[in-house]
Amino acid sequence: QVQLVESGGGLVQAGGSLRLSCAASGRTITYYSVGWFRQAPGKEREFVAGISGRGHKLYYADSMKGRFTISRDNAKDTVFLQMNSLKPEDTAVYICAAGPPIPPNYYSDYDRYGYWGQGTQVTVSA
Repeated sequence: QVQLVESGGGLVQAGGSLRLSCAASGRTITYYSVGWFRQAPGKEREFVAGISGRGHKLYYADSMKGRFTISRDNAKDTVFLQMNSLKPEDTAVYICAAGPPIPPNYYSDYDRYGYWGQGTQVTVSA
């Protein structure tokens, strides 16, 4: 079993930055695909970014490209999401997920991920 714990969320003003972490325990996620999703109140869960097991392939939702950067440190079984130029509409609970290697066009597919964290709240004030 894999346990995922997110951290790094908080309150930030528009234009600011945050760096989220997703730490895995119980089992290494070195070869697992990892994705970040977010969910705002009253809205569906939304794909944010994904990264392949070795970190060579990165995937982003269109609205995050150029502002968000996903990365990983496999030695620490941790995946990061650097978020810059934050906007009020980025306010949501950010959740990381992991699963066996995912084909390139399927990172936004919830069903591909077997493990989910509890999420960390990100609030961006205007």
